Amino acid sequence: MKSSQFVASRWPLKLWVVVVASAAIALSALLHRHPEYHPIRAMLQYVPFPVYLAPAVLAVLASAWLGWLWRGLALVSLAWVLWGVMGLSWGEPDAGTGRVRFMTYNAKLYLATERPNGMAKLYEEVLQQDPDVLVMQDAGSFDEVEDTNPGLYKAFVGGRSVYMKGQYVVASRFPMRDCKQVSLQSTGAYRSLVHCVITAHEQDIDVLTVHFTSPRDGLNAVRAERFEGLDNWATNMRARLSESLSMRNYLLQLPQRPRIVAGDLNAPEPSTVVQQLIDTGLRDAFSSAGKGFGFTHGHSLRAWMPSFLRIDHILVSSQLGVAQVDVGGAEGSEHRPVVADLLVNRLP
Repeated sequence: MKSSQFVASRWPLKLWVVVVASAAIALSALLHRHPEYHPIRAMLQYVPFPVYLAPAVLAVLASAWLGWLWRGLALVSLAWVLWGVMGLSWGEPDAGTGRVRFMTYNAKLYLATERPNGMAKLYEEVLQQDPDVLVMQDAGSFDEVEDTNPGLYKAFVGGRSVYMKGQYVVASRFPMRDCKQVSLQSTGAYRSLVHCVITAHEQDIDVLTVHFTSPRDGLNAVRAERFEGLDNWATNMRARLSESLSMRNYLLQLPQRPRIVAGDLNAPEPSTVVQQLIDTGLRDAFSSAGKGFGFTHGHSLRAWMPSFLRIDHILVSSQLGVAQVDVGGAEGSEHRPVVADLLVNRLP
């Protein structure tokens, strides 16, 4: 093949690299600028990551037949997908004293009780992580475990004080008081949060756990009805926004002391749902000190599918340090837990 023909034959590869680079930049911007205010943009937050990753990887492979400039562009596009779209984090741990190991877990307890060894797998996860403070969502039948299997319940609790209300469980090795359920305003079904105060290392800390409306019904409506399902999706989306806004307003009324907000927010960190909470003075623990993607959900959708969404979060106020944070195993629940070693006395 003549050199001119070879150069001409590489234009499709160059075009692919340019298209992928442009799409990565545009998609990152769409996902980070209030996507919930547009239904189709909001759906992009829940797309399995291979859909975004595969074109970027192919662009890197295609650039092997191109010059260094094109290879560099392809690698930058891949990096943009990993960081800007998929949310790769490479945080730095804080320094401080007064360690508190905190765990949030959407336990799907109603499913665990129906599976062979389901409760045992949940217990093994909690035992392995050994949190000082454990908050669980979708754990409404936990009080039944106390009646039907007191031995397992005692092992599960592990000497912690326990508060149960609705779907929520808060268990703490530190003194805990003033626990209450707070209703949230929602355009969907009834939603609430649970708020307790723990005293750890001589410091009062507000602990709040919440579970916002799942996107599942809205996404299924679009999958089944295509464009006709967009109205259902928009309604579903507005429910999460209203719950987040209601919780934000509640947080703004609390005393200015350390606080932890944790639970299944059913939205990734760049979403408006999460950002409304962060704007009250919180930060995401995984983004602050975690390494990797921190995906917590998606592995239960298909047997071969890994987790691909980070929708379970631990948010902390600036007074608290984050020494380490990671996600747990996938065996116990449809959600991986998030576990963070927090520092009550954060050093500058």
